[in-house]
Amino acid sequence: MAKTWLITGTSSGFGKALATIVAQQPDTNLVATARKTQDLDYLDQFTAAHVEKVLVDVTQPADVERAVQVAQQKFGTVDVLVNNAGLGYFATIEESDMQQVRHMFEVNVFGLAAMTKAVLPLMRAQKAGVIVNLSSALALTTLPTMGFYSATKYAVEGYTDTLRQEVADLGIQVMAVEPSGARTDWSGRSSAKAVPTLADYQQFSESVEHVADSVHDAPGAPQKIAQAIYDQVTQADPLPQHLPLGQFAYEGGFKNLTQLVTEIKSRQDISLATDD
Repeated sequence: MAKTWLITGTSSGFGKALATIVAQQPDTNLVATARKTQDLDYLDQFTAAHVEKVLVDVTQPADVERAVQVAQQKFGTVDVLVNNAGLGYFATIEESDMQQVRHMFEVNVFGLAAMTKAVLPLMRAQKAGVIVNLSSALALTTLPTMGFYSATKYAVEGYTDTLRQEVADLGIQVMAVEPSGARTDWSGRSSAKAVPTLADYQQFSESVEHVADSVHDAPGAPQKIAQAIYDQVTQADPLPQHLPLGQFAYEGGFKNLTQLVTEIKSRQDISLATDD
């Protein structure tokens, strides 16, 4: 039986690369979402019987429900959900625009959760399914001017780890993917920024001003990242709980987590002394 993938945010970047891989598989159906019709035109080259394009803004409940209904009506179910839709934001924490920050949380966290909530009844009924949540290397470590973006991805990590435990006995597997910076539109049209104006933060101004340009020099290859995700979903047994991709994700995450372990161990006596 053909497997059906539902991938959000397939207009560019990882989502587009992954949708292209999935659409080429003869035994696989694809439900691809984006906010604009023209952003999905690249899928017209593939067999229409196995590809369905749906306009979705993940912050809109009606859009989310429609995407799942379309998948169910055309293909019967959803076997793999990839929550890829997301936004970036570059600013120091003090100078961040909280309205933009809240919108980013709506997309990166609550939109992801809404799509998952809509798909879970189908996966529970069939006692099988895979959920892939696109997190970030910045959920394993952090960088200046990326604080609120990191906060959304740390939230995704906690959400994903909890969901994995809740559905472990239901045949549903859950994986968080933590990519490093890659050559996508993420730091361009998919992001907002606030260049620091306070003198105390001037050291970060240039990096924020030129963040959209720096993407061209990013080491991550979207096609390789998408292929790694596809290969893990279709070949790994069991599915990894976490998939850091890229040198920064691997080395930065390893260093940060190792330091955290060291610090926790160094305060063991204090930690254990606070219980009765």
